[in-house]
Amino acid sequence: MEGRRTPPWRYALGMFGMSIPINMVRGSMLLFYVDILGLDVRAYGIVMAVYAVLDAVDNPLLGHLSDRTRTRWGRRRPWLVVGAVALTAAFVGFFSAPGELDGLGLVAWFTVFVLLCEAADSMYSANYGALLPELYPDEGGRAVANGLRQGFQLVALLLSLALTPVLTTSVFGTEDTTEGFATTARIYAVVALVALLAMALGVREDPAHSAAERSRLVPGLLAIARTRLFWTIGIASTCYLAPLALVLAGIQLYVKYSLGLPVASTLMIQGIVIVVAAGGLAVWTRLVRAHGAPRIWRLAFILLAAGFIPLFLARTLVEATLAGCVVAAGWSGLLATNDLIQARLLDEDARVHGQHREALYLSAFGIFSRVTGALNGVALALLGVWFGYWSGDDAGADPGTAFRVYVAVFPFVLALGGVVVSHAIRLPGEAGAGRALSGGGGAG
Repeated sequence: MEGRRTPPWRYALGMFGMSIPINMVRGSMLLFYVDILGLDVRAYGIVMAVYAVLDAVDNPLLGHLSDRTRTRWGRRRPWLVVGAVALTAAFVGFFSAPGELDGLGLVAWFTVFVLLCEAADSMYSANYGALLPELYPDEGGRAVANGLRQGFQLVALLLSLALTPVLTTSVFGTEDTTEGFATTARIYAVVALVALLAMALGVREDPAHSAAERSRLVPGLLAIARTRLFWTIGIASTCYLAPLALVLAGIQLYVKYSLGLPVASTLMIQGIVIVVAAGGLAVWTRLVRAHGAPRIWRLAFILLAAGFIPLFLARTLVEATLAGCVVAAGWSGLLATNDLIQARLLDEDARVHGQHREALYLSAFGIFSRVTGALNGVALALLGVWFGYWSGDDAGADPGTAFRVYVAVFPFVLALGGVVVSHAIRLPGEAGAGRALSGGGGAG
């Protein structure tokens, strides 16, 4: 198969480029817009709800268009190139908000650029994710390629999460200004664009997939909607991604308010957590190849949920870092397995329906991951209702407890839901799985 000529490292490079901008956006937008620029959390919550609705519309549409694309350069490559340029441009704009903006002007800037980042990320990620089952058809090969791309993602996270607070508040700016964010974003954008284009221009798609019958949108969506396993896997994915999104969004304010330390101290927690997660990937990948993805996936959920208990109780930077290492162990296991769980369903869909609509399926799954934005907004609004934290200018009487709840209690409840759901379902290839796809149809 021609796609096998794509070395796993080349494919994995795309994850590095994609992770830098989108994770700086997710990890710093609360600090940048709410705490420094003074965006009201109620406006933030409304915009993030719109963000989730837009995702629900554009993800399946972009995935479907990609599945139907037929060009001399392949199905995915044109979308990947356009998505790379759009994502990095929107990323720079997001962190270039003028410091004098306030009121409706600030809300408008935040809305436009966070939605542009969302749309560009959807375009790139739908096409990028769809290539995994195409390029690497067996679970062993997928485990290796996925392990490499998640390793690249963790390297990107060292930049976009762990190093960013130091660059934005100590090297290029201060704790109370935005200049450091703009400079850091421009540097990251150049690095990300090079990586994204290097992957997109070097990947070799399987021509047999382009020769297959083109899927139709409505029958395809109906077939997916009638597949019960799609919904249960999607809910479980939300229970993995939403807790991490909450920690990602709130960790800098947790360090500032709950631990009473400078924001730059976040480097220690995030740096060590990412290193632990990266080191665990090789172990989890070996376990997947030995025992299969489903069993390891369920174990990782248990570890993830367990880590949030000591994170809530931590009172020092060392205690918070040790708690983060437990979270990192579960996170690493889910990085190694969650995409493989989804790929099993994609294989089953292609076997039953005779069509390759991986991007449509993964875009539909993307709705669940993007629900994290809405949950983020709801959780932040609850901090205002329960603790009086409305913005950096109106932080309430106890912002320390507020952000303990935000980065530990909410994530624990969600991760515990993932434990329950992951143990309640049987996946394609498992004993007792039965018929994985219900509803048939969609092959028109």
